Amino acid sequence: MFLSFFSTLIYAQNFKNELGLKSDNDSYLGQGSDRYYTNGLFLNFRHALDQQKLPQGIEKKTYEITLGQKMFNPYSGYAPDPASQDRPFAGYLYAEGAMNWFYSNESILKTSVQVGTTGKNSLAEAGQELLHRVIGFYDLEGWDYQIKNELALNLSAQYTRLLGRVADNAVEFSFEGYANLGTTFTGAGAGLLFRTGSLNQLFNSAYTNAVIGNNAKTKALVKREFFFYAKPQLNLVGYDATIQGSLFNNDSPVTFGQKPLVFAQQLGVDYSSQRFTFDFGVIFKTKEVKSVARAHQWGSISMFYRFD
Repeated sequence: MFLSFFSTLIYAQNFKNELGLKSDNDSYLGQGSDRYYTNGLFLNFRHALDQQKLPQGIEKKTYEITLGQKMFNPYSGYAPDPASQDRPFAGYLYAEGAMNWFYSNESILKTSVQVGTTGKNSLAEAGQELLHRVIGFYDLEGWDYQIKNELALNLSAQYTRLLGRVADNAVEFSFEGYANLGTTFTGAGAGLLFRTGSLNQLFNSAYTNAVIGNNAKTKALVKREFFFYAKPQLNLVGYDATIQGSLFNNDSPVTFGQKPLVFAQQLGVDYSSQRFTFDFGVIFKTKEVKSVARAHQWGSISMFYRFD
């Protein structure tokens, strides 16, 4: 009995808070490109509620707060002629609040709300100028034609469900789906998640941002995770203000139509201990803009630190 209790303590989630930083950039792939979704920066805080006070069937409940900024430009950050731009210059700055419900059957429901702004108020132009100056990139030109200022309010829901785990818990398949509704992004998508390696349950995994815990109900399968993941996903796009401009009064100088169907493929590797997580992923997307713009890809680096 004592050994069983001690083992539970070892594998239980010991830290109930998590602070994270995520950076997206197409330069991480070493292809020399600087186009379309060119940079994203996100600061995140998560907290796990007392799990022993949750109803039966709910393994874990967390809330999170995120500050994020996304930058978009045409084929280059130097595109002074609006007639040659194949995607608008655009920025999106926001704050997000979200709740996550992790169920014992390894399904997950996440709901969130984002409040922010597009246009010059997003500080994307200033952010890209600072980034290029610090790392010695070329001068920018063309931001005078960026998407105009617009208050952003976006709602989102995401659902994940384990489909099966085999090969002594080393191979796993899950369903992921989402829906967005708002003044900046409206759409839905569904994909199939594949993971292989040293895996934890979805309610204890780094992939689902669930390593944190507070009086855990169920011990983790492994103390440390190390796995490869792949997720093909089909996206139905209803509206994207960073391409199409304002939903209500589009007076932006350069806008385009949005492709209604976009396929995305995400590949990555993740290492996680009880205290730290490091994740590197690559995202490939088919053509998004009704212009001469091409398909696009970028890299994503995430680092998280957990504490009490």
